[in-house]
Amino acid sequence: MTDVPDWLDRLAARAVHTPVPQGLRPPARGGRPAAVLMLFGEGPDGPDLLLIQRSSRGRRHAGQPAFPGGGVDPEDDGPVGAALRETVEETGVDPEGVKVLCTLPELFVWHSDNRVTPVIGWWHTPCAVYAAAPDEVESVERVPLAELVDPANRVTMRTPSGHAGPAFRVRGMLVWGFTAMVLDAVLREGGLERPWDSARVEDLPPEVLDLAARG
Repeated sequence: MTDVPDWLDRLAARAVHTPVPQGLRPPARGGRPAAVLMLFGEGPDGPDLLLIQRSSRGRRHAGQPAFPGGGVDPEDDGPVGAALRETVEETGVDPEGVKVLCTLPELFVWHSDNRVTPVIGWWHTPCAVYAAAPDEVESVERVPLAELVDPANRVTMRTPSGHAGPAFRVRGMLVWGFTAMVLDAVLREGGLERPWDSARVEDLPPEVLDLAARG
């Protein structure tokens, strides 16, 4: 069934107007074009989102949960082509089962010098997924939206520099940083967010900091 569910239609229509936070606004020049895929589907536990956990052996973003994605190569058809290609390479998703709905405003990740375009897709024909690139990806998870919006799984995470941002604890993963910021904004703009206590602030665990310090 390729029909897009109403909730995702509404989310995509609103998400394209998501304001870009000051800290993620791209500079006038510079940065490598990149793209990530926010792939929404209908799983055994209701609507869900595909996330990967990057390999703890990697040099960049080691061990971090993330959307599948990566740099835009010259042979890609722009950000959409790159997001789909990277998702196939990292998770084994069949691109024929994905319908691209929209792209979001470009965001700049200063730490890695990437200009990232989030792409929203509907996974109308799901398939088995796995860590298809084990050197880069440790695991792949279909995370139910009900778990992502559960206030009990929401927290504000603080880095040693004092910067604080939204985070999610789901499926044994701590989703924080860029991925959590994008996810938080899309769920809010899409009307799916449930009220949560953003004043509940915790420090990033030492093991997460150790992995983040690699790249």
